[in-house]
Amino acid sequence: MQEKTHPAMPDAAAIDAEVSRMMSSTGAKGFALAVIDGGVVKKVSVYGARNAAGDPLKTDSIMYAASLTKMTFGYMVAQLADEGLIDLDKSIADYLPQPLPSYTDEQIAEDYSAWGGLAGDERWRKLTPRILLNHGSGFANFGFLEPDGKLRFHFDPGTQYGYSGDGIMLLQFVLEKGLGLNVGREMQKRVFDPLGMPDTSVIWRDDFKGREADGWMIDGQVEPHDERSRVRVAGSMDSTIADMAKLTAALVRGDRLSKDAYADFLRPQLHITTRSQFPTPQKPLPVSEQRADLYAALSPVVFEGPQGRGFVRGGHNDSTGNMITCLETGKRCVVILGNDLRAEAAIPYLTDFILGDADVPWDFLYGDLELWKPAKPR
Repeated sequence: MQEKTHPAMPDAAAIDAEVSRMMSSTGAKGFALAVIDGGVVKKVSVYGARNAAGDPLKTDSIMYAASLTKMTFGYMVAQLADEGLIDLDKSIADYLPQPLPSYTDEQIAEDYSAWGGLAGDERWRKLTPRILLNHGSGFANFGFLEPDGKLRFHFDPGTQYGYSGDGIMLLQFVLEKGLGLNVGREMQKRVFDPLGMPDTSVIWRDDFKGREADGWMIDGQVEPHDERSRVRVAGSMDSTIADMAKLTAALVRGDRLSKDAYADFLRPQLHITTRSQFPTPQKPLPVSEQRADLYAALSPVVFEGPQGRGFVRGGHNDSTGNMITCLETGKRCVVILGNDLRAEAAIPYLTDFILGDADVPWDFLYGDLELWKPAKPR
């Protein structure tokens, strides 16, 4: 097999100039970026402001990680599986002390969707940790988005990809109710502390105050940083660009996982057959229109391009645009945290500018290409 080659990365000055051009083009107020090459962090940079007062964004500014939390959680679960503490292919029914639909609102509190909507549908027993991590649950993104607010199956578990925050949250529920784990503490112990990430947490910390980055929405309105008081592995993590660079470098190196467990973490597991990630769920495309190399792994999306296999995971809300993109051969990554949704339009171009053509599945990740137009080179 011919060895994959990689184009030379642009130097730091060229990257800074391109970021400046992109921020001017999109109107984004704040942007943070890290570059990893050979599994080593080579550049950590911040640009613009962290709030409307104009305080500068810094490498230790607390930024919202959004759904990058999901991949971090998947990494932690892979460690549990590596140690034999959980079987990724075992039914969640074998872990829960009572049937999932029987949990009352009092038992669930405000932390989770109401599983009672699944009553009478025994397909919940087909759910496994692997299926929940690779977004094959069959759920919509969240139950509250359903017309009646009740969670339901849209397809048989494990048969199709459909991005679901509730699927990820169900695995948190299983770990807490079935194994008695404190997921926040496990992530601290297994990921943040050993990787030297002092400014990362899945719950708000008082020492973050004064360093938090507010966000800007697509219309330019400021959204204050949300001090999340509950651990929600679908997206409650706060971090810094410095910490996320360390995490990403560890992920692309396969740190803290055995060789087999790391291979499983990034193994193509569930073919992605929809046109885009959102809205979710979608019906599969005709086979002739499906991208043959696009798969879900244990949270990341994996793909095959001219530089070999890569993996990618984004994070998004009304004032946040994040993306981690890595290439396995060469162990090269670009980490982007944008505390302005307008920055999201620049992500495909900056990533390709730094990594070169890797055939990252931007059309699947972002769907509407109109979003990208403001950042297109002029």
